[in-house]
Amino acid sequence: MMQIRLSSQTFSRVLLTAALMVVSIVLMAFFAEKASAHGWVDSPASRAILCKQGQNTDCGAIVYEPQSLEAPKGFPLSGPADGKIASAGGLFPKLDEQSANRWTKVAISGGQTTFTWKFTAAHATTSFRYFITKPNWNPNQPLTRAQFDLTPFCTQNYNGQQPPFTYSHTCNVPSDRTGYHVILAVWDIADTANAFYNVIDVNFQGGGSSDTQAPTAPSNLRAANVGATSVSLSWGASSDNVGVTGYRIYSGSNVIATVSGSALSYDVTGLTSSTTYTFKVTALDAAGNESAASNTVTVTTGSVPVDNSPPTAPTGLHVMGTPGSNSVHLMWGASTDNVGVAGYRIYQGGTLVATVNGTTLEKIVTGLAPDTTYTFTVRAYDAAGNESANSNAVSVKTAPPPAATPWAPNTSYTVGQLVSYNGLIYQCRQSHTSLPGWEPPNVPALWLQV
Repeated sequence: MMQIRLSSQTFSRVLLTAALMVVSIVLMAFFAEKASAHGWVDSPASRAILCKQGQNTDCGAIVYEPQSLEAPKGFPLSGPADGKIASAGGLFPKLDEQSANRWTKVAISGGQTTFTWKFTAAHATTSFRYFITKPNWNPNQPLTRAQFDLTPFCTQNYNGQQPPFTYSHTCNVPSDRTGYHVILAVWDIADTANAFYNVIDVNFQGGGSSDTQAPTAPSNLRAANVGATSVSLSWGASSDNVGVTGYRIYSGSNVIATVSGSALSYDVTGLTSSTTYTFKVTALDAAGNESAASNTVTVTTGSVPVDNSPPTAPTGLHVMGTPGSNSVHLMWGASTDNVGVAGYRIYQGGTLVATVNGTTLEKIVTGLAPDTTYTFTVRAYDAAGNESANSNAVSVKTAPPPAATPWAPNTSYTVGQLVSYNGLIYQCRQSHTSLPGWEPPNVPALWLQV
């Protein structure tokens, strides 16, 4: 009998150990998936990425996942609570510690500044928006909405498309700031209810005019891996009296991309086959000074094989969730192609309303009228321009418009109140009394289109 009891105890321990291992594997997979679809501001370096790099200390768990500062979108009307803006709602509370000397600051000047995001997975993107603390803000008080100008100084619309894994754009940073300020960068996601929030601690170097010295020209620009529609460029680093913040890549006289100051290569895509291109690169600093151009390189893209076979039609087109009054969420099954599916085109009736890339199988169609029936189809296309037959058609009726009163001047409005203007619905961001000229489209700091 003793032998039987020992065997039973041993068997129970084995079962318990196996169960714990299964739970651990599931949790690891869950958190790995959760952490994959995120991103951060790499330049000017955000508070979170400087924690990971060790330039900020005593940061807590953010050092392991600077890409995970995610909270509900809609800032400033919604989003992370006051006092928890830096941590995107409190998940990484160390980031909310705020004082004049707590965080490493990035040198910056007012004027043209390149912002670079790094992503660990793609998201359909509505926009990138940037807010800055007021001239008289208190760096020794928590970060709240009252500390920020609530009108973004820069908005980069992205129209529901997916950015590349490294994405840069240029903004005009206010030049009336001096000393220490905080920039709040908001990455608005199109296909989820969330956004990503990164704060950047910056030190203004005497406004936009203190640095007039341009960086040196990039050296030894060279091309490799020339394909039918792409080429890889690389170059030697520039130097600057303050610091190189980015590089501009030109095709002929046209700027085709801007990358961060730490990047010394770029893959040019979307080229035309059997075509000659000439490239050059310049360097930028925080004051907006641009260097002389590098040497030029000339390449001729290769030819592509003739492809007359269209992809198969997308399958299973359907509506996800409940339609909104101005939008509907569509999803479909993947097409196949003898070479590869390049993208999908979404049609409303016979009108093209949106295009997504070949790995995206959903789209939120916006700009629709309330209480209206629409019919949608989707077609796949390949790199040769061949387009598939239509998917199945799906008809959907948008929701009735939310209860709203017509906007009028000289009227008092409170936060959350809905108004209608020119057929669109807006929600009040800040309590105020309207004036002529303050129509909702004209003052996004006061009104959010819903």
